[in-house]
Amino acid sequence: MTFFCPKINILKFQLTLLWFTVFLLFNQAVFAVEITATLDRNPVNINTSFQLTYTATQSPDGNPDFSPLKNNFEILKQSHSSNSSWINGQSTKTIQWILNVMAKQTGHLLIPAIAFGDDVSKPISIEVSNKVVAKQNNTEDLFLEVEVFPETIYVQSQILYTLRLYRRVQLAQANLTEPKMADAVIEKLTEDSTYNTDINGIAYVVTERKYAVFPQKSGVSTIEPLVLTADIVMPNSRQRFNSFFNRPKTKTKRISSKAITLNVLPPPDSFKTSHWIPAELVHIKEKWSGDIAKMKLGEPLTRTITLLAKGTTVAQLPELQGVTLSNGLKTYPDQPLLKEEKEADGIIAFREEKIAYIPSKPGSYTLPAIEVPWFNSRTQQMEIARIPETTVTTIGTIASVENVAVNTTVAKTSPVIVETLDTPRKENKFWMGLSLFLSLCWLITLVFLFRKQKPQQIENPADTKEMSLQETIKKLKQACANNDQLAAKNALLVWGKIKFNSNSLSEISSHCQARLRDEINCLNKNLYAEQTTSWEGKKLFQFYSENKAREKVSIKTDDGLDPLYKL
Repeated sequence: MTFFCPKINILKFQLTLLWFTVFLLFNQAVFAVEITATLDRNPVNINTSFQLTYTATQSPDGNPDFSPLKNNFEILKQSHSSNSSWINGQSTKTIQWILNVMAKQTGHLLIPAIAFGDDVSKPISIEVSNKVVAKQNNTEDLFLEVEVFPETIYVQSQILYTLRLYRRVQLAQANLTEPKMADAVIEKLTEDSTYNTDINGIAYVVTERKYAVFPQKSGVSTIEPLVLTADIVMPNSRQRFNSFFNRPKTKTKRISSKAITLNVLPPPDSFKTSHWIPAELVHIKEKWSGDIAKMKLGEPLTRTITLLAKGTTVAQLPELQGVTLSNGLKTYPDQPLLKEEKEADGIIAFREEKIAYIPSKPGSYTLPAIEVPWFNSRTQQMEIARIPETTVTTIGTIASVENVAVNTTVAKTSPVIVETLDTPRKENKFWMGLSLFLSLCWLITLVFLFRKQKPQQIENPADTKEMSLQETIKKLKQACANNDQLAAKNALLVWGKIKFNSNSLSEISSHCQARLRDEINCLNKNLYAEQTTSWEGKKLFQFYSENKAREKVSIKTDDGLDPLYKL
């Protein structure tokens, strides 16, 4: 028996196999799991461990192969964790491999790509230095080290204040004071980091904590010493610790860091603008909700301006765009959005402003350029973040829109007129009048029933309070813009009554953060001074906006030292 197999079937089979192979290769490339590698700090010191974390949002193709790390690094410890969650109907998964690593040599080292089966992480670099730790005594079991960066400091610029606790003993309990400096805003940054280091052959566990300090006045200022009070577990007491009632013996020790004296410089003479913004980086951008070259009459188009500044606070960010008065282009600005993010290397401040433009006449409109001069605290040079002038164009004409409406009306009503020409006019008038009379009677009945049975609306106290608060904030902003001290006081009293149930400016200021508190007290003194002095309301409202932004991003932390000794 002979079987006949046409060539065309063989060709189809080969093409299908080819496409299937391409499909598998394509899927393997598209669905590759992204694995990110991060460091807990960079640079690091030689003989000091650091944490290397690999993170994936899906299960990778295989187990990781960390052998390439061993060329330049020593893996001290490694762990693996997986976390899954279900939020709003969506499932999220996070898988992490956490390694404690120590470099074998100094210099600019490359952490190579790590293979997870067919999935591969991206390489990252790290700087390893040979910095000598200045400590009090080689025999000390517990000591503190503090440092600041940068060395050249300008008023209202960011200072990174770093605390390190070195220990080679076990702590049962500890309490650490917070840094204090007159006329300064101090913010704790990210969570503490813990690592191991070696000093002259002695192994230490180091806990590092960072703060951002913003001096508000130029001149010589001092960051007061930090004081640590700790209960140290005695070496031999751990052996006898076998129950809740048999606690280890401890001894209390108190140590302090050195005080740091700073020479805070005023703004340089070369900076001529009125708004002083010292920062490490400033970036400004704009975004439109539609095509600015084809705006339609009567339809809004929203412009969003975002200002990002690294190494400063939201209080330092200026207003970006005011109300543009232009004949034929109406503007409706929204309340600005202010927020801050805390990173390991400082604070990042955001200011976002939205304004809606509604054209009432056709034509082109030019919006002026937006420029934000700022002082680069790293290069110590003045720079300008800028959005160039923007031209928007409105298409269409009012006349054409009216003609379209008229023509549409005529087209719809013409057939009706033709159809009613043959009907008697008297009969039409009779039925039309009867219909109008009955409709009017029904309308009167509905109004009567609605008034009789309308329930009383119960006002929500929370909504009423929020409306009163918003109205008070508008009055405060207007009073500050007009430099009206009395109106600002009255608005603050209403705000404080709603917000804190306080009846005086001194009580209200006690609930606010440092800069807003000082400005309210300054306003209070000016109101009752014998001689009237000049007062700048814009400063008060800026500090109010900063206070409001910090309320949203503030994180409650304990005054103790819980994160410093997770043993």
